[in-house]
Amino acid sequence: MQTLIKNGILYTMTEDKGIFQGDILVEGTKIKEVAEHISEDCLEDGDKLIEAEGYYVLPGLIDAHSHIGLFDFNVDPCVDDANEMTNPVTLSVDARFGTNPKAREFKVAYEHGITTMLLTPGSGNVFCGLPFALKTYGNNVFDMTIKSPCAVKIALGGNPKNTYGDQRRLPMTRMGIAKVLDDTFAKAKKYMEDKEQNKEVEYDPDMEALCLALKGEIPCKIHCTQYDMLTAIEIAKKYNVHFSLEHAWGATDYLDEIVESGCDICYGPIATYRSPGERRKIDVEAVKMLDDRGVNVAMITDSPILSEESLYHHVGEAVREGLAQERAVRTVTINAAKVLGVEDRLGSLEEGKDADIIVMKGKLGLDTDAMVYYTMIEGKIVYQK
Repeated sequence: MQTLIKNGILYTMTEDKGIFQGDILVEGTKIKEVAEHISEDCLEDGDKLIEAEGYYVLPGLIDAHSHIGLFDFNVDPCVDDANEMTNPVTLSVDARFGTNPKAREFKVAYEHGITTMLLTPGSGNVFCGLPFALKTYGNNVFDMTIKSPCAVKIALGGNPKNTYGDQRRLPMTRMGIAKVLDDTFAKAKKYMEDKEQNKEVEYDPDMEALCLALKGEIPCKIHCTQYDMLTAIEIAKKYNVHFSLEHAWGATDYLDEIVESGCDICYGPIATYRSPGERRKIDVEAVKMLDDRGVNVAMITDSPILSEESLYHHVGEAVREGLAQERAVRTVTINAAKVLGVEDRLGSLEEGKDADIIVMKGKLGLDTDAMVYYTMIEGKIVYQK
């Protein structure tokens, strides 16, 4: 089965091809060809032609930080299956087992062109669990999954402080959080080294999970804002782990430290009220400033904290703050794919990649009425306006 998308304005998200008017041929679940012209003669009976002249064709959008299906707002009262707040260290809990694939937000996501999400445990603990990446269309979360685990989720700041401060137990301060971080990394490092030296080690699933980060197999995904970012950078540097700073409000105060650390930034959500504490400084201009300095930045909604379609607003706000529109689109396509570690499959329109493609009327990030007309996931049209 083939689908030919003709005459669209292609946002390839590649350095060599950039943006041009052309065609895309999809065969099965993959992109077979991207070119200025592909003859319709390649189509056979049963194949599909999409005439996209005057439309913009993009890779499926990616939200690199979401909780939909874990925070379940489909029932009353709402269900929180994102936070296993029974211990500050719940490293090995797997977000897949808390995700409701029938949550209505998944349908909203793919109808708005979001074809992939990273779903992560919440931030109630210091070590929160294991996020995973999935396609947004399907009925079975395990079939929808494309990478698990994607990261080790860690949280600093107000959330774990409030969780354990209310219980009058460690960690109830930022000092305590840093101690839990350091002690747990040190324990995992020794666990890993003992195993490598063939010493007898009692199996510990939490340490096994953190060893994945210590070995460089997955990054740490660290919820933090303001000066907590300095703690995250310091601990990550000490244990030589790759990491992303999640939310990163206040990043403009620490540009040099972020750039030097080599981390990724998952910035957002942006449409949140300013208040004392973590929300004191919502500095959307940080997206451009970081991008200008070579930092890999993805924009995130934290959905369902904000709605999935607010990803459009995030791109638009980055443009309003001076980021070039094509660069802003990268924050929800190829940049986000790199954060998830799936850039070999997603994030750009290239031969051999998954046929996750959207066709839009209007320019994402510039036109307030930009709208998806087709969403394709792995070669299947899952939404058509």
